[in-house]
Amino acid sequence: MLQKLTLLFPLWMILSGLLALYAPQSLASFNQGPLMVAVLACIMLGMGLTLSVEDFRRIARSPRAVAIGFAAQYSIMPLTAWIVAEALSLPPHFAVGLILVGCAPGGTASNLITYIAGADVALSVVMTVCSTLAAVVLTPLLTQLFAGALVPVDAWLLFKQTFQVVIIPVFLGVLLNRWAPRLVMRVLPVAPLLSVAGVVFICTVIFAANAGAILAYSRELILATALLHGAGFLFGYCFARLFSCYGNSARTIAIEVGMQNSGLAVVLAKQAFPLLPLAPVVGAVSAVMHSLLGSVLAAWWRQNPAPVREGFISPVPQTISVRQEE
Repeated sequence: MLQKLTLLFPLWMILSGLLALYAPQSLASFNQGPLMVAVLACIMLGMGLTLSVEDFRRIARSPRAVAIGFAAQYSIMPLTAWIVAEALSLPPHFAVGLILVGCAPGGTASNLITYIAGADVALSVVMTVCSTLAAVVLTPLLTQLFAGALVPVDAWLLFKQTFQVVIIPVFLGVLLNRWAPRLVMRVLPVAPLLSVAGVVFICTVIFAANAGAILAYSRELILATALLHGAGFLFGYCFARLFSCYGNSARTIAIEVGMQNSGLAVVLAKQAFPLLPLAPVVGAVSAVMHSLLGSVLAAWWRQNPAPVREGFISPVPQTISVRQEE
């Protein structure tokens, strides 16, 4: 039952978004910075709980596929976000929000979508870990590079905030997994659903706080996020094939590139750009968009299994319990 509820993540996003748009007053009191940061930190802690030394050993066993996915993640998405923002002439607050989404690491929702697609969950897990750990440096630097011409970007502030809500909780989770395995084993069965609830809560609160703006600019926001994540799936797959990744490896890389940690983008936008109150809105819409697109793509791929080709990582049992939802 927990697994089934977790797999309905896109449905929960849609229902909560509709509730937030049409009854925003009931959720307005939750729009507090410390609360949002705490919820995201708990989600990242959940990611850390699922990590072990063996996850990092997989990187050594399959460096090529991981490196290809990593390069695609931090090249395709930031550049695409900037191009989409320029092409649509988005106002600075939306442009910065979209660029932040593009510069964020891969979201752990990608592990769930990879599982649904019948692709390589192990590879997805390792790629998410790598992009998340690198985010503490690359997200601030890339945001400054692509958004610095629009508004002043405090890269050092972004670095500190990313470190606080990503590295510290993940590291704590790894330590708990190492030193309190019995406690971790009790938590893991419900952890994916709790992570889903956390992401849904963050995006719902942002929707509620900016309901008027979302309704007024719904076309621009839907188009921008659809283009960003659609391009991520497409170009991520093409990038993987270009460097000789086939079958489930290529599909996994495409999913990982197309799905961003929108929850992190929302929190960073809220904390680092207080003068742009609408910047976090893009991250919330993005979370719904990549969940919907990813779910449709996963359903299609599940019905059309990839040909068996040489992969770059040893298969593991396909269970969503290996990683938290975003």
